[in-house]
Amino acid sequence: MTLAYWILAGLLSLFYLYGGGVKLVHSRERLRPMMAWVDSTPMPAVRAIGLVEVLGAIGLVLPPLTGVAPWLALVAAVGFVVLQIGATRVHLRRGDRRIALNITLLLAASATVWTATTWL
Repeated sequence: MTLAYWILAGLLSLFYLYGGGVKLVHSRERLRPMMAWVDSTPMPAVRAIGLVEVLGAIGLVLPPLTGVAPWLALVAAVGFVVLQIGATRVHLRRGDRRIALNITLLLAASATVWTATTWL
C-alpha cells in the first residue's frame, strides 16, 4: 500500500504544483483559455486556490518523506477531495459539463486518502 500511496501522491503533487503555480503567477487573461471560471471569480480567490493547491501538493509529499507530522498527508489528501467536489459544483453550476478531469482527480485523491490511512 505504501507504493500505491507514493505513486498517487507523486502524481497528484505534480499536477497540483503545476496547476496551483499557474494560478499564482498568471494573469486573468492568460488563465482564461485554460480556466473559463476565472472570469466570474475574483483574482484574490483564484490566487488563494492556487496557494491551497501548492501547499496541499507539498503536504502530500513532505510530511511522510521527513517523518514529521505524517498525518498532514492525510489532511492534504482529504483537502483535495473537498477541493474537487467544490470544483465540480462550480463547473456544473456554470453549465460546463466537461468534468472528467475533476472526477478523475476526485477519485485519485480519494484513493490517496485510502492508501494514506493504511500506514498512518
